[in-house]
This record gives sequence, structure tokens and C-alpha cells, in this order.
Amino acid sequence: MLTDTHAHLTSLEDPEGAITRAEQNGVTRIISISSDLPSAESTLEITEKHHNIYAAVGVHPHAAKTTTGEIIEEFEKLAKNHEVVAIGETGLDYFYMNSEKESQIESLVEHIGLARRMMLPLVIHVRDADQDLTELLRTENVSDRTGVIHCFTGNYDTAKIYLDMGFYISFSGIATFKKSEEIRDAAKKIPGDRILIETDSPYLAPVPHRGKKNEPAYVKHVAETIADVRGVKLDELAEITSANADSLFNLNAL
Repeated sequence: MLTDTHAHLTSLEDPEGAITRAEQNGVTRIISISSDLPSAESTLEITEKHHNIYAAVGVHPHAAKTTTGEIIEEFEKLAKNHEVVAIGETGLDYFYMNSEKESQIESLVEHIGLARRMMLPLVIHVRDADQDLTELLRTENVSDRTGVIHCFTGNYDTAKIYLDMGFYISFSGIATFKKSEEIRDAAKKIPGDRILIETDSPYLAPVPHRGKKNEPAYVKHVAETIADVRGVKLDELAEITSANADSLFNLNAL
């Protein structure tokens, strides 16, 4: 039983087909992530049709400049649906800078507050912004409401900073790339009760599908790579990461 903890189903050309193919490849659950209010509403339409699809609602840091009090209020209404298991994807991205730093920081703070009010974990995106992110998370004292650093691309020292704050670390198809030795080293060292896997579909397709559109069925390739570096069988890695998804997103209660 594999769990894809981060996929943008509403960004796929054929979400229903992707869900079917995922199930055929042993992916029994998917957390579908939104990037703005329209995608959050569309994501919930998908979850209503499938008992094994769950949702996260939030504004991606690329669109952080669009975050308003009214938008957060709408997310709060959506988050009352039992299919919503997390707030996000939120965070900081200083690589593309599609929204200025101040807007990204303000949006993230709003999402932290929403997660705290709704008692849900955060799904956090970070790129070229680990220092500002860790300082902000400490300032906001997120130890009572942590979450996952998704699509982790750092080394183990960086991972440990987030682990010490109570966060889970999720690995994507990037871990399968030839030059990702540091990422695989981090995946090897992270405690078994804090590791997750994802696709970030339709982006970052793993080897052997690199360069193609990604989809949840391909999370098995991420799992195979992580299982290999940790020296465990695929079934064991699947069981561990799915149990961690249960714990973080409280899936057993649904």
C-alpha cells in the first residue's frame, strides 16, 4: 500500500485516469494539493468522488501576493470538510520570486494561523529560503502545529533542523536523479517515523519517466529508490511511509 502525499490532481490532464492508474500500481491513497482557491474548490470536487483521495487547501508561495483575509476565510470554510487533511501548499520560494518576499512571508503566517485554528498540519514548500523559513517557523512557534517539508532537496543537516521542529520530510522524484546523492543521503539517515514519499504530480517525474508528465502511479519509483538507500524491502518502505501519512494527516480517523 503506497501513499502519494503530494500530488496536484487538478493540474493533470486526466485526473480520473491518473487515479485509476495509481490504484493499479498499488497507490491506495493520494493527498491532492491546491495552489489557490479555485484549485482548492476543484480538489474537493475530486475528493467527494473518491474515498481514498484527500485534500490540502492553501495558496502556493508563487501566488502569495493574492492571499487576502477574504481568501483565508474561504479556506477556513473549506477546511471544515472532513476530506481536508492539511493546510497548504504554502511556504517560501526565493528562486522564482513570483511573489515578493514580504507577500510570501505574510501569506505563510496567515496559513500557520489557519492551520492552528483548524488543528491541521502544514504542507510547506521551500526553495532557496531555508534560513528565512526556519527563523519564521521558530518565531511563530509551530511546535504545536507542524507538518511536512515537501519535495525535500537539501542535505541531512538541513533536514535535521526541520526534524527538530517536529516536521516530517517528504521525498519526490528528484531523489531518483543521478546527481541527487545528498538527497538520498538525507533519506537514508532520517528517522523511520518521519519520512514520506510523493510525486508532486504533474511535475518532477522520477527515473525512468524523467522529462514526462508525472502522475501518482510513479510514486512507486520514489519508494523503490528510498527503500534501496535505506536497505529495506519495498513493501516495508511502503508500510512505513503510509503509517507516517496516517499519523501526520490523521487518516485513520476518516
